[in-house]
Amino acid sequence: MSGYHEAGPRAVGTGRVREIACDESGSDGENLTGGNTEVFAHAGVHLSPAAAAGALREVRDRIRSPAEEYKANHLLREKHRAVLEWLLAPGGPIHGRAHVHLTEKAFFVVDRVTALLLDDPADAVTLFRAGRRDLGTDGRREFLEAANRLLRVRGGDEADAPVALFFGTLDALRRAHAGTEAAGVLDRLAARRSRADAYRAGLYGLRATRIPVLNPLLPAIVSTAAHWSADGRPVRLVHDRQNMLTPERIAWIERTARREGIALEGVRLVAAREDPRVQLADFLAGIARRIASDELHERGDPVLTALLRPYVDPASVWGDARSWRALAQAGPPVDRTG
Repeated sequence: MSGYHEAGPRAVGTGRVREIACDESGSDGENLTGGNTEVFAHAGVHLSPAAAAGALREVRDRIRSPAEEYKANHLLREKHRAVLEWLLAPGGPIHGRAHVHLTEKAFFVVDRVTALLLDDPADAVTLFRAGRRDLGTDGRREFLEAANRLLRVRGGDEADAPVALFFGTLDALRRAHAGTEAAGVLDRLAARRSRADAYRAGLYGLRATRIPVLNPLLPAIVSTAAHWSADGRPVRLVHDRQNMLTPERIAWIERTARREGIALEGVRLVAAREDPRVQLADFLAGIARRIASDELHERGDPVLTALLRPYVDPASVWGDARSWRALAQAGPPVDRTG
């Protein structure tokens, strides 16, 4: 994996709209360094409602659980391993009809703060990887927490408090690790305080409507639309209803897609239990998050990782080279987070 490159414009296609059902797993909002999960997954499924309902019936028949609503945890239990493998395997109900976009949250924070303050996206990869070696566990955690607070829209802070914390953290880390590769990027970040001040000043008083740069859901939805419209056929996303997807943020998703030449016709929200396609997307998102998390922590299951690999989006936001080699079919992730 060699870092990111920007996706070029796409021709907005014509023809019958392709409807994709979506759901996510691992959302902690903008709290990416202190949440419950280290991976965020957003899944899209392209099946008819009838085919999806049939697949859900088959899952229920195979699991034989009295639960009224099934979640990924049911399939991830060891006693249901055969059902999980059947669902993902070639010949299974979603193979070739589903896709999942992964976000490694720690890398997403580094990517977003370097995008705000610097001009070279390669700095995110350099800082993320060198930081593990050069800053140590404590220094890396301090940087991530300070960067998360700097970027977070809803934090209850005055405009300048997160800026002071972030640049104070930078100064301490630069002194402690002078001469290292990571410190070189920190030096460049430290020279861009005016950009951080401008960013926080723009947030102050606008927190109710500002599009949060730290929530991975919005760019993941754009990336999902890009994947399914890559052949030029327009797509409409049917997404599980949630508070994060306000009308203003859906409008941002649609504007961003148009700007990037992605043929997104719109986003429609539904209750997951009312659409079997969304329930299957929920399965895939939860399963993918667990498998990817296990790979990230070097406890991956080779069989499950291999079964997941055909579903993983090359546009995933991932910084850890070793786990990405296991999860991806080929090549580096592509940056569509900007």
